[in-house]
This record gives sequence, structure tokens and C-alpha cells, in this order.
Amino acid sequence: METLLHYVWKHKLYENVELLTEEGISFEVIDPGIYNLNAGPDFFNAKIRMDGKTWVGNIEIHTVSSDWYKHRHEKDEAYDSVILHIAETIDADEICDTTGRVIPQWRMKIPERIQNGYLFLLNNDASIPCLGKIAEIPEIYWSDWKSALLIERLERRTNALFQLLQERKNDWNEVFYITLSRNFGFGINNDAFERLAKSLPLKIIRKHQDSITQVEALFLGQARLLEETESGDVYFSELQKEYAFLSKKYKLNPLESHIFKSLRIRPNNFPHIKIVQLAGIIRNKQGLFSNVLAFSELEPLYSLFISETAEYWLTHYRFEKTSVKRVKNLGLSAIQLLIINTVVPVFFAYGKYKNLKTYTERALRFLESLKPESNSIITLFSRSGVPLHNACDSQALMQLKREYCEQKKCIYCRIGHQLLAKGTEIG
Repeated sequence: METLLHYVWKHKLYENVELLTEEGISFEVIDPGIYNLNAGPDFFNAKIRMDGKTWVGNIEIHTVSSDWYKHRHEKDEAYDSVILHIAETIDADEICDTTGRVIPQWRMKIPERIQNGYLFLLNNDASIPCLGKIAEIPEIYWSDWKSALLIERLERRTNALFQLLQERKNDWNEVFYITLSRNFGFGINNDAFERLAKSLPLKIIRKHQDSITQVEALFLGQARLLEETESGDVYFSELQKEYAFLSKKYKLNPLESHIFKSLRIRPNNFPHIKIVQLAGIIRNKQGLFSNVLAFSELEPLYSLFISETAEYWLTHYRFEKTSVKRVKNLGLSAIQLLIINTVVPVFFAYGKYKNLKTYTERALRFLESLKPESNSIITLFSRSGVPLHNACDSQALMQLKREYCEQKKCIYCRIGHQLLAKGTEIG
């Protein structure tokens, strides 16, 4: 409940009409201060006018005032700068700092509608607790919030990419290769594809890029899809022999068996097909990341995701079982997803790393040019009346759902704030 008290203080939503301390002293809040998420008082540099004087200092908030002593703040000099102690329930007559100074106390009343709305959102099991009310929010609030959410998402991804860059000794080609590989899992197999790329260094693939068979053998062998002992499939046997030789040469350790999921997946998304498609893209594009960086427009970039596979895969989705002859190229929607989840975040991170706005701006421009993603999360928001114009919007809503709705951080969400602060009946 302290979180709600912080929220009410920060936005001055308290019910109290006349502000009086427990000692009966009238005061006025000039500035509630800066919310502190780290150790120390809850709000820094607040400003209040009390008893004809202006006080500048920190604010500490508790559910019950005796928590001041429970948390031993009276022995912590970090709290000597507190000018007002706030609690929902006052059960300690006097609060002192390390010097013995008595700190004014104030009982803050939370409006019933805000408390009820907050508890409803917090205890609602729906994946988006305020789903039935979000259509009431004017688009201008959505527009500003989605812009902030998009940058938040890109910054979060940038931090993850910087960590990967450090692990890969500042090799952007490896970073792009691993990120692209992960996104070839298209959700269900993301972790497996990332582990596959990390188990098979790019420098090894480059040494064999003239041979489709050898590159496919490396990828499929590392994924443990070449382990059947008896097979009349000629190409399968050829791949087995190649992998046996190459894995010994490079001392490769294959992944655990069965980490790639294929249950309830359409044939075009079978692990075998996705792996050889990935292998074809990596094999054909010497310096893949430098090639990607050269594209300033979106449409020509699609050509980089055309994959050349062995002829065998024209009539197979997996080993031995033949199928109708069909070229197994990625569809347009799949390529767009790879651009959204690979090219855009890597461009944004690269621009931040090199301090080059060209690439961060290009990342945003690509998103603006792409259609919104189509998935269950986006469908929920769309059906509830949330405006969707492009991939910027869908990326923002993914961030909203995962970092706010699922985490029950409704009072940190601008939409949740609008609903609570404006008196909307939520529950």
C-alpha cells in the first residue's frame, strides 16, 4: 500500500482539503519532490510552506507511522534531512531523527475512489486489468505514452545488446548474427535458436560459406537433428558425415536433444526449415551486418533475407518425408518481423554506441514505415479501441503489456494514472 501512498503524494491526489500536521500546524505543498527508487527517503528536495516559513528537504512515507522506528530511521543520518513524515495511520505520537529533532507528521487520506480503483487493478486477474476502460482515454494521451514506451523498449533492448557486445568482444557481426538467430525462433523457439548461434561461432561458418552442404551440416548437427543411426536418406547421410568431420575439427559440442519445439507448428515453421533458412542467409552474406548498415531505405533491405537452401529442401520439410515441391523462402510478414526485432534494435543500439543519430533515426523511420505486428497482445488492445498506425505503436503496446500490465505497475502507467486521477469508475 505504500506504493499507492507514494503515488497519491507525488500527484497531490490526497483527499485532505486543509493540510494540518498532527500538531495542528497548517502547511502547503509547493513541490512534492523527486521520487527516489533507491535507498534513503522516499522523495528528495521537496518544498513545503509551514508556519510562515518555506522548508526544503526530504519526505518519508509509511503505511503506519511507527514504521519509522521499525526501520530504524531514527539511527540513520540519511533521514536527518526529512522535513515531513507522512503515514496513512498515525500510531506513534512523536518521530525523531538522530539529533533528537521532532519531525512533523501528517496523516494523508487517500480518496476512496482511488483506493478502490487501485485495488481493483491490482487484484484483477485479466491480462490487461483496465481493458474495459481504455477506450475512454483520448488519443493524445495514447500518442504521447506510446512514444515514451517505444523509446523505453528500445533502450531496454539496447542494454541487452550492449551486454551481448561485451560478451562477444565488441564484435557487432556476432551480435547481429546471434540476435537474428534468436528471432528466427519466432517466439516458440527463440531461446533454442539463440543457443544454437552461440554454440556455432560465425568465424567457423565463414570458412565453409562456399558449401551449402557443410553450412547446413554445421547448423543441423549443432541442433542435434542429425542423430538418427539408420536412414536411407542420401542427403541426410551426407550431412551426417560432414558434421562428424567438422564437429571433430572445431571441437563443437551440440546442444541437448529435443530443445527445438515442433508440436503444433505449421510445416513452414518446422525447426529443420527455419534452421536451413537461417543457414542460407548467414552463408550468402559475407559481412552481413556491414551489408545491413549500408541500407538507408526499407524496401531494398528485404533482399538480404532471401535464403538459398540446398535443393533437397524443395521437396522436404524434415528428413525422409517428401512433400510437394516448393521454394521455402521467408514470407513478407516474417521478414518484417525480423526487421522489427533484429535490424531496428541493432541499428538503435549501434547508433547509441557510436553516438551516430543516423542509425537511431533510421531505426525509428523503419518502424514508422512498417505495419503493426499481428499477435494476441496487439489484438487485445486493437479490439479495445487503442489506435494502431504502424510498428512503432505495436512495439510500444508490447512494452506496455509486458512491463506494466503483467507487472501490475498500473500507477506508473500514464493510462492507469488518467483513469485513477480523473475519477473514472474502474471496478
